[in-house]
Amino acid sequence: MKNTILIVLSFVVIVVSLGVGPYKIAPIDVVKCFFNPKASIDSTIVLDIRLPRVLFAYFVGAGLSAAGSAYQAMFKNPLVSPDILGVSGGAAFGAALAILTLNHFYFIEIFAFVFGTIAVYIAFFLAKSKQELPVLNLVISGIIVGSFFTALLGIIKYLADPNNQLPQIVFWLMGSFANVSFSAWGAFIIIGICVVFLYLLRWQLNIAAFGDDEAKSLGVNIINLRKIIILLSTLTTAASVAVVGIIGWVGLIIPHISRLISGSDNRNVMPTSIFVGGIFMVIIDDLARSLISGEIPVGILTSLLGAPFFAWLYKKQKRL
Repeated sequence: MKNTILIVLSFVVIVVSLGVGPYKIAPIDVVKCFFNPKASIDSTIVLDIRLPRVLFAYFVGAGLSAAGSAYQAMFKNPLVSPDILGVSGGAAFGAALAILTLNHFYFIEIFAFVFGTIAVYIAFFLAKSKQELPVLNLVISGIIVGSFFTALLGIIKYLADPNNQLPQIVFWLMGSFANVSFSAWGAFIIIGICVVFLYLLRWQLNIAAFGDDEAKSLGVNIINLRKIIILLSTLTTAASVAVVGIIGWVGLIIPHISRLISGSDNRNVMPTSIFVGGIFMVIIDDLARSLISGEIPVGILTSLLGAPFFAWLYKKQKRL
C-alpha cells in the first residue's frame, strides 16, 4: 500500500515539476503536452528541456538512495553513504582533469565515470585479503583512496586557469542538473538497470545482516554478494556523479527516512528508498531552479537540508 502511494506521488511530483521554472506551466497543460506534442512553446519546454532534467533527477535520487540503502545494510552501519569507497573523489578528479585538458562535456562525463570506477577498484584491491573481503578493510581502503584522489583534485585546481577552468571545476563539484539532456541516455540505462538489480537483491541483504557465518549457513555467498553490491552501487553512483557532479547526503539520509516509514526490513526499505529518493531529488531540483532568479547548485541544497536532519536524527537516537 505504501509503495502504491509513493508511485502515485512520484507521478504527481514529476508532472508538477515539469511546470516549475521561470516559465510556469499549469499541471493540466503539462499533461496536454504529452497527448498533443505539437510544436508549441509549452511542448518544447516540457518535452525537450524539462523532461530529461526531471527524469534524470528522479533517477539520480533513486539510484543514490538505493546504493546508500544497500551499503548501509551490507556494512551494517547507518552512517555509510554511496561514496564510502572513494567513487566521488575519483569522479571529481576525472571531471577536473577533463576540464583542464579537453574541456568538452562528453569527455567530462566519461572521465568522471571511468575514474570513479577506478577509485572503487583500487579500494576493492586494497581491501581484499586472500579470499576474504572484510568490511573494515573496505572502509579503511575507501578512506585512503578518497584522500588520495582529493589530493590529486587539489593539484588540478591549483593548475587550473583561475578565470575560466577553476570556476567550472568548482561549479561542477557543487552538482547541478542544468545541463542534463537525453544525450545522457547511457547514464539513464546504467542507473535504471543497477537499481532494478539492487531491488532484486533486497532479501539477500536481510540475510547478510545476520553475519557472515549465518549467511553462509543459509546458502548466501557473502563474498560474492558484497562484490555484486559494490559493483552495482559503484556503477550507479559513478553514472550519477559523471553527469551532474557531486550530490551529497542523499544516499545517507534517504535510507534513514525510509526506515522510519517502512521499518528495518530491507525488503521494504529498498523500494521505499528508491521512491522517496527520487521524489526528494526532484523536489530539491525544483527548489534549485525556482528559489532565486538564477540557479542554486543542487549539492548546496542537499547539504543544507541533510546536515540538520542528520543532526536531529542523531540527537533523537541518543535520547532513546
